Amino acid sequence: MLTVKELFDIKAIDGLKIVAGEKGIDNEISIVNIIENPEAFDWLSPNELLLSTGYIFKGNEDLQIRIINELSAINCAGLVVKMKRYFDKLPKKMIDHANKMGLPLLELPFEYTLSRVISIINEKASGRYDLLNRKTLDMHNLFFRITLEGGGIERISSMLSGSINNPIIFVDKDWKLLHYNEHVNNKVPLAYCFNLVKNRPVFNQDFIDSIPNNISEMKKSILRTYNLEGMEIKCRILPVAVASNIYGYIIVWQSVHELTEFDFIILEQASTIMALERIKTKEIEEVKLKIRQDFFDDLLTGKITSSETIQTLSEMHGLNANYTYYCIVINIESKEPDNYDDLVARKVQLENKSKRCVELVYNHSNFANGEVTCFYRNNRIIIMIGQNDNKPLLSVHEVKQYANKIYNEQAKEIKNSTFLVGIGRQYETINSLHKSFSEANESIRLMQRFNSLGGVSHFEDHSIYHFLDSNIKDMELEDFFMKRLGKIYGHDQLHGTSYIITLENYFLNNLNISETAKGMFLHRNTLIYRIEKIKEILNTDLKNSEELLQIQLALKIFRLLNKNLHINS
Repeated sequence: MLTVKELFDIKAIDGLKIVAGEKGIDNEISIVNIIENPEAFDWLSPNELLLSTGYIFKGNEDLQIRIINELSAINCAGLVVKMKRYFDKLPKKMIDHANKMGLPLLELPFEYTLSRVISIINEKASGRYDLLNRKTLDMHNLFFRITLEGGGIERISSMLSGSINNPIIFVDKDWKLLHYNEHVNNKVPLAYCFNLVKNRPVFNQDFIDSIPNNISEMKKSILRTYNLEGMEIKCRILPVAVASNIYGYIIVWQSVHELTEFDFIILEQASTIMALERIKTKEIEEVKLKIRQDFFDDLLTGKITSSETIQTLSEMHGLNANYTYYCIVINIESKEPDNYDDLVARKVQLENKSKRCVELVYNHSNFANGEVTCFYRNNRIIIMIGQNDNKPLLSVHEVKQYANKIYNEQAKEIKNSTFLVGIGRQYETINSLHKSFSEANESIRLMQRFNSLGGVSHFEDHSIYHFLDSNIKDMELEDFFMKRLGKIYGHDQLHGTSYIITLENYFLNNLNISETAKGMFLHRNTLIYRIEKIKEILNTDLKNSEELLQIQLALKIFRLLNKNLHINS
């Protein structure tokens, strides 16, 4: 095993001189590399011997000190600088800092080319690679056997942590926790530093933002420092990726043991195996999800008629057939102009938005007073809430409170979008859940018909609209409206007044002048004038109960037929 000290015995590079960092003279050399790029630290590995002409740090004292710090932190074997090109002698500050850090700093005579030195040293170290390759193959076989035996990421992570003697954190591509392994000798326990909840973010955003976007192309782990209460913990981050597809990240919490070259090889082996494991898991999850989605689709469209089948499939997919259920549907419409020519890009954007909506529903599931199951179909979020027999049935008011909570959270978190929330009625058996789903969608349809810009409505809010829309032809509805309120509608069209809207608000506020004026931001006298004009046009005093009922029905019809109404000229 070649060390820095043994370099001086190689006659082919006679004249090599150590000027600082003699404490690290027994550092092992795994490979020799050239460093001429100040941003290359993420590509370096422990035990590398770095060669340089000094060009990158000439005249830059800060960079000279930084290079010593970075190479020391990575546990590089040392730094060799070719003399006479840019330096007659190395700077004193650089020498002093190398001594402080124990990093060997060597001077190479001018007559040697860097490529020749690399060739000579690698030839001397070649015997060591045979042993390293055998150990690497053994480790690969162990990892592969775990995968064949179905050990999953838990066993892979446990073996990795034990092999490199450090705690391991494994997160998905969105930095949410998948698994972690603590180490008995860890003096900074993971549980003290993080909220270790599966499928929840572990690291803070500053740490995540420090990771390069092209990390999957680096093929090696990178070093980052995690700052915690004045402590600095070195972390090694390695992407779990295939080609440019990232399936997660392995984070080594380097608090127990400095990583060696072999540890880095083990990490790369584990990364490959974990990528295969994630691909396999993802494929299995997609099949399960497809089966689950098909069941939900059949359940919500009423295609499953057998109670026994519903009982069996419900238990399989996390629903309790003995609960009472109701359904809420959220319709998402983007306010942003559609700038996507690519249908795939448009679909991805919609899917990401829908996934975020589902996540928000689960984050606030404790407000539902029942067991929440949520998923999405295109731009619609479906929420099914099952309630235990021991709990009283939810009132319409309670359901609306929950739906408004969800609506407000969605509107706050997801920008440039409009949300319509429809609520179906609660049914005693899951066999009737499709009715609640249909009612929730019907509520959304009517809100869209009324040009609603967002909000929450229960199916029962629209009872009169359901009756009118389902049982009477549009021509008959329009005829009824024109006979009762046609004069008011014609006056609005001719003079640009808003008497129909005034009348609507007047009825909504139970014929209360003060409340109506307040709700419409009008002066009380202005409203009184409008009401008197309406009475004059309709030739009524708005006191007869039969007339009031007919006017209210006409106002409902106005909402149903607003776009289609016309006046004969």
